[in-house]
Amino acid sequence: MKRILTLFPPIVLLLAACSAPPESVIQNVEVPVTVFVTVERPVEVTRVVEVTREVTVTQIVTAEPTAVAEQPVTSIPLAGPAADSNAEISGLAWYGDYLILLPQYPDFAAPGEAFLYALPEADILAFLDGASSEPLQPIAVPFIAPDLSQTIAGFEGYEAVAFAGDRAFIAVEASPRDGMRGYVLAGTMAPDLSGLTVDTAVMGELPPQSQSPNKAYEALLLAGDSLLAFYEVNGALVNPAPAAHRFDQALNATGTISVSALEYRLTDVTELDANGRFWALNFFFQGDSDLLPAVDPLVEKYGEGPSHSRYDPVERLVEFQYDESGIRLTETPPIQLELFLGVPRNWEGVARLDGRGFLLATDKFPETILAFIPNAD
Repeated sequence: MKRILTLFPPIVLLLAACSAPPESVIQNVEVPVTVFVTVERPVEVTRVVEVTREVTVTQIVTAEPTAVAEQPVTSIPLAGPAADSNAEISGLAWYGDYLILLPQYPDFAAPGEAFLYALPEADILAFLDGASSEPLQPIAVPFIAPDLSQTIAGFEGYEAVAFAGDRAFIAVEASPRDGMRGYVLAGTMAPDLSGLTVDTAVMGELPPQSQSPNKAYEALLLAGDSLLAFYEVNGALVNPAPAAHRFDQALNATGTISVSALEYRLTDVTELDANGRFWALNFFFQGDSDLLPAVDPLVEKYGEGPSHSRYDPVERLVEFQYDESGIRLTETPPIQLELFLGVPRNWEGVARLDGRGFLLATDKFPETILAFIPNAD
């Protein structure tokens, strides 16, 4: 056993100068000194008791993390002008039993002759079911929008399409000198597909929501009597208050509705289902470095599939819920696409297909692709 004892022994210091007189003064000074002293005591052991205790060992098994599934991409070959990468397909929508493909510049094939393209649903299903292996030939639908490209300053083409019966709605992108703008217009589709005529005298304006270059409105959604226009970038760092602009079907502005933050680009949406839910195309490629978030909340929550863990592009569908209080992400995990060797596919159009999954279309990068994605399990 060790103890610490503090002693104060008197230490006498004689202070005298060499030339001190006989009556020099002597002072006694006490200085504290710390000394360690070890004291040993004998301990008597009277008995030793053996204790036996039963111990149960539980083996802890750590499960391997569940891999995040990615959905395969099945290409549907096209024939005719729509197969040309210059078609730059920028939106998909159903008009009755026809899938409408909207080119960014409908007159790409022949200036002065503008067309949309329509694919019968039956032809698409026949290809996917193996009843046909031939490339699908879309029907050319005349697109009539007199002088619109000259009327809108900085016109940069058409970005989205939606239908309410025979009434069509089109989103336009523009870059006038004072910054990016979007516009929404309405028109009428002839039931026999003999033409879609746009009313160029009436349009709703869509103001920018960020400073991101070359970004405007890429998606339209019909919800009851309202038409909603979605901005392209809604990430937390680039657009702190994302919102969809709302119009009635006469294109009178009726305000905005808040939208959950979503990183990267939102490039198109499906129609609403009976429960008010819809899916949005969500895409990123390396050239959009200004859209890189500090953290992607969807990856943090749901993880990444094998190819998304390996490559930089992001190609996925995310589900939203619409009601009058706002547009919110649901708890349904995103549908991640199998990436193709890290080569980004600029998906610009999406539509549901017959309860089976989704149809997607790219613009010109890397080429025109129409594809089928099955529903997640």
